Amino acid sequence: MVDHRRRAALACVALSAWPLRGWTQGQGPAPLFVLNSFDSSVSVIDPVTWTETRRIVTGKEPHHLYLTPDEKSVIVANAAADSLTFIDPRTGAVQRTLRDILDPYHLRFSPDMKWFVTAANRLHHVDLYRWDGSQPVLVRRIPSRKTPSHLWIDSASTTVYVTMQDSNELVAIDLATQSIRWRTPTGPMPADVYGLPGDKRLLVALTGSDAVEVFDVSGPAPIQTGRITTAAGAHAFRAHGDGRHVWVSNRVHNSVSKIDLQTLQVVQQIAVPSGPDCMDISRDSKTLYVTSRWAARLSVVDLVQGRLVRQVRVGRSPHGVWTLDHAPR
Repeated sequence: MVDHRRRAALACVALSAWPLRGWTQGQGPAPLFVLNSFDSSVSVIDPVTWTETRRIVTGKEPHHLYLTPDEKSVIVANAAADSLTFIDPRTGAVQRTLRDILDPYHLRFSPDMKWFVTAANRLHHVDLYRWDGSQPVLVRRIPSRKTPSHLWIDSASTTVYVTMQDSNELVAIDLATQSIRWRTPTGPMPADVYGLPGDKRLLVALTGSDAVEVFDVSGPAPIQTGRITTAAGAHAFRAHGDGRHVWVSNRVHNSVSKIDLQTLQVVQQIAVPSGPDCMDISRDSKTLYVTSRWAARLSVVDLVQGRLVRQVRVGRSPHGVWTLDHAPR
């Protein structure tokens, strides 16, 4: 079994890229949702008072969450409970629990909304489900090597990219044939994976190093074309919202780095304490929300001032953070 702290260190929230038609600023600030992996719960945070207004009970070890295609539910993946908890993204009400989903550590919908994919970090496989609008139907279980971690699906919904945390690989799965297309070595402990516009290049964060690797995936075989030094423990990505920049959290260095996607260089770095993990960004791209994993805090960063401005107490080992009122992804 993967050590809990190491496993927690290599995860981040998977979030929807679809526009949110159901939320407008006129409705008031949307709440923030923070997953507490070691408390089996989700903290609901008021972004005006910066207090925890309620705590939602989930299954054991919630690690990631994702918005459903119809935008009516946020799915919380409870890895150790083999279940999914569906939550109303506007009110925080629990809608239902779906069981017998084996080890859903990371999850993602394809852009065409036909596929629902999970990575089983503990059981070493990737599951491909068809999505009928309410229920995932298992189509294929693909054995992988050691510890599948994070997922990315290209914009054409043809390929799933998966990092292998303990065998140090990036794997491509063809959705048409439900089979592995290729695998390639990476640096130590690859975590999040992020696709650049155009689907020709991928970024892979190396939590066991201090860098992000760049891969050209436009041809039949991947080619590593670059390496961006960020800081120790490069882990999770979040698009800034301007179409040009992406943030990466550096878990060991206790910082976040801003990468220019045109030059592939770090253009800004901000200190964030206690193991920064997953991130979300306010609609106006002025505020970054970061989970500080080892301090049981949500850290709030003013991106205009470039500094931490507050922390909010949440549950143990906070993992992902998400809000409806976010910048474009």
